[in-house]
Amino acid sequence: MSSVQRKRFQHRLELFGVRLVTGLLGILPLRWSVALGGVLGRIAFDLLRIRRSVTLTNLERALGSTLTRGERIVTARRSYINFAKSMVEFALLGHLAPQRLRSLVRLRDFHHIDRALSNGSGALVITGHFGSWELLGAATAANGYPVDFLVGQQSNRLVDDLMNELRRKAGIGIISRGIAARGVLGSIKNNHIVALLSDQDARRMGIFVDFFGTPASTFQGVAQFAYRTDCPIFCVFIIRLDDGTHDAVCLPPIEVRAGADRDEEVRRLTEEHTRRLEEYVTRYPEHYFWAHRRWKTRPPATGVS
Repeated sequence: MSSVQRKRFQHRLELFGVRLVTGLLGILPLRWSVALGGVLGRIAFDLLRIRRSVTLTNLERALGSTLTRGERIVTARRSYINFAKSMVEFALLGHLAPQRLRSLVRLRDFHHIDRALSNGSGALVITGHFGSWELLGAATAANGYPVDFLVGQQSNRLVDDLMNELRRKAGIGIISRGIAARGVLGSIKNNHIVALLSDQDARRMGIFVDFFGTPASTFQGVAQFAYRTDCPIFCVFIIRLDDGTHDAVCLPPIEVRAGADRDEEVRRLTEEHTRRLEEYVTRYPEHYFWAHRRWKTRPPATGVS
């Protein structure tokens, strides 16, 4: 068997595994499935120790002055539990009717977005790997908002297609990064919400802005789109509550300043939405996905890690 054939077989096997798990979870009541996800998250952290050292290092870098080592371990474990629960909720989107989604997630302060859409300007919604972000998009669509996701592509195209199929079933439009500019501009022109994540390492394509006091390479696309279209940016964060429901909080818009220099404005907008993410991560550190190497790329001049 050639390497290409082995890869294809592996991808088919992964797809079968994902569909099998999703099907089994769909048989159980949602609360049981989400609870099972929490157990798997604990196993991943305590037994399998997947990216445990990366997670704890990131927590120490960001919150080391406010949390003891024991508190960082507890926070990291809760982060894994929340992430696993969120992935279960994503996997079950095809089983959740719009009415169920509306009861599961309460939209708070979305009048900010209502105002932008009533003006016909569209809306750029930005969040991070925070809480159940896929559920956030599905719940927004279930409440009648026209939502398009700007998504990257997974290495396994079969699994990638399945993920986008789940999003489409939830009423979410898909914009591939391969056609990002045309897709985003078209969505804004059609007065849609374009939602994207802001907190992955952008490597050399990004600009460096402080995230918890350390320069982090950050994608500037959302700021570029905002500047080009005069479309406001909204930071929205979904918070898991003890009863299993969620609050989705929309912050006031970040507006583009008329006549501002493009480079300066792109930096300001990027700094501001990163600052808002940092604020919510500080308030709810167990909601954040700390396993990502957020500070992997170093600024070329300073060499800060």
